[in-house]
Amino acid sequence: MLESLRTDPTFHPSPRLAMEAEPERIAYTALLSPDASRPDALAVVDVDPASPTYGTVLHRLDMPNKGDELHHFGWNACSSALSPMSGHAFLKRRYLVVPGLRSSRIHIIDTHPDPARPTLARVVEPDEVTRKTGYSRPHTVHCGPEGLYISTVGGGGAEGMDGPPGVFLMDCKSFEVMGKWEIDRGPQKLHYDFWWNLPRDYMVSSEWALPPQIENGIVAEDLLANRYGHRLHFWELSARRHVQTIDLGENHQMALEVRPAHDPAREYGFVGVCVDTTNLEASIWTWWREGGKFHAKKTATIPPEPADAALLPPLLKGFGAVPPLVTDIDLSLDDRFLYVACWGTGELRQYDVTDPMNPKLAGSVHVGGIARRTPHPNGSAFGGGPQMTEISRDGKRVYFTNSLYSKWDAQFYPDGVPGRMVMCNVGANGGIELDRKFVVDFGAEYGAHQVRLQGGDCSTDSFCYSSA
Repeated sequence: MLESLRTDPTFHPSPRLAMEAEPERIAYTALLSPDASRPDALAVVDVDPASPTYGTVLHRLDMPNKGDELHHFGWNACSSALSPMSGHAFLKRRYLVVPGLRSSRIHIIDTHPDPARPTLARVVEPDEVTRKTGYSRPHTVHCGPEGLYISTVGGGGAEGMDGPPGVFLMDCKSFEVMGKWEIDRGPQKLHYDFWWNLPRDYMVSSEWALPPQIENGIVAEDLLANRYGHRLHFWELSARRHVQTIDLGENHQMALEVRPAHDPAREYGFVGVCVDTTNLEASIWTWWREGGKFHAKKTATIPPEPADAALLPPLLKGFGAVPPLVTDIDLSLDDRFLYVACWGTGELRQYDVTDPMNPKLAGSVHVGGIARRTPHPNGSAFGGGPQMTEISRDGKRVYFTNSLYSKWDAQFYPDGVPGRMVMCNVGANGGIELDRKFVVDFGAEYGAHQVRLQGGDCSTDSFCYSSA
């Protein structure tokens, strides 16, 4: 009984205290069946360098259905449970909440009693999600003081076009769907990622596209006509109220991952823009609050790479170049390094963002890429490019996978994207280097997407107290 009333030791009041936690020993990785011929799965990967099975798959948990397209999953509870506004102080970081972006199913995975052999505890079916929220296509999971927040990219109806997408709440103990989060939506019509600053009481969200622009691959005509998302939305968190929109410009297509500073005393964050339709470059924007208003500024750009048309997929042949396609960014817990995944050019960039208004390139590695096709340093082939990125709490290791979304993988990498997970070691003063020993091969029958680390990671936890 007393054990159940103790705060989970993986919850930390501040980012600095989280950085002092013991290193991760297990990673959980979402595996996708590219042609939906088999169920998607969750792989358990040994990331303990002292283990004889380091860099191998310890276990694979298959989902019960086909065609889920597992996406950005998260924990049932994290350091946000330490918020003074939370009624959940004695939760445990035990369950993984794994949405299927294509199916709208949500899988509840129990990592106890053996974290290396998780089991399926429950499946929330799509009709429950839509009936209680009016939403579909769940995308990102964040644990907050009120429970589980889950973003969507679809509304109701079979095509996900009956009403706008948004965020809904799920009970973090019973996993019952509670209802939509927004009370005052304002002008928000598209959705993708979201995160927050808990003590400052605001949330920021971004835009991708509507389901018909996603599920059968990118719609080139819509992209070139600037019909994908290009806005940031800011919300009063406790009132569930939209307060401001910032349009980055319609040419800045697909404003995707948002990464607020981890230290809640810092009122700024970053968003990655996938492609500028005027010149194919990608960009990083810094947003901040000042004088009661939010502002945003482009603070880094990444140019396209010229390429022989013979090396390009049909989608890009007419351009004679490869766009970087920034599809993920991640921020270290000390708010020092921002990692930028350039899925098109096969590059992972490390920026020093000590000055958030002036990111400085501090490191870079190449592997894969549409035209480069750079092998891993151990000599093995690498399809796709750096995609979903996850940083260890201490900031010394950066893991990434190589699959974006099955239909998009096939468009940009028609030779296939066999699932891989690799890792970079981080220098004490910056710089990154691919680890030659850590290459996890999931095989050609699976793509590899989101990674979560046992005990928490840099895109899972949100903190209520500042670092000393």
